Amino acid sequence: QVQLVESGGGLVQAGGSLRLSCAASARTFSTYIMGWFRQAPGKEREFAAAISGSGLLKYYGASAKGRFTISRDNAENMVYLQMNTLGPEDTALYYCAATTSIVNNYAVPAEYDYWGQGTQVTVSS
Repeated sequence: QVQLVESGGGLVQAGGSLRLSCAASARTFSTYIMGWFRQAPGKEREFAAAISGSGLLKYYGASAKGRFTISRDNAENMVYLQMNTLGPEDTALYYCAATTSIVNNYAVPAEYDYWGQGTQVTVSS
């Protein structure tokens, strides 16, 4: 069982930046593929980014490319999402997710076995 705890959300003005953190309880953290998703009210959960266990492979959703950077620290069991140039459209609850294998697609929520409770990001215009 893996427990994930997100932090770092908050209120930020448009154009600003936030760094989200996710602490994982997994013993063998480096074997887990980690992802970040977000969900705005009334919308489906949307893929933001994913990172392989080694940290060498990174994947981004269309809305994240060029603005968000995913990283991980396997020694500390942490994964991060650096978000720059934020806009009101980025307002959402951001979730950290983990899985040991991806069958088809990193961007599909059903591929992930473990989820955190989420951290709220609100961007004011």
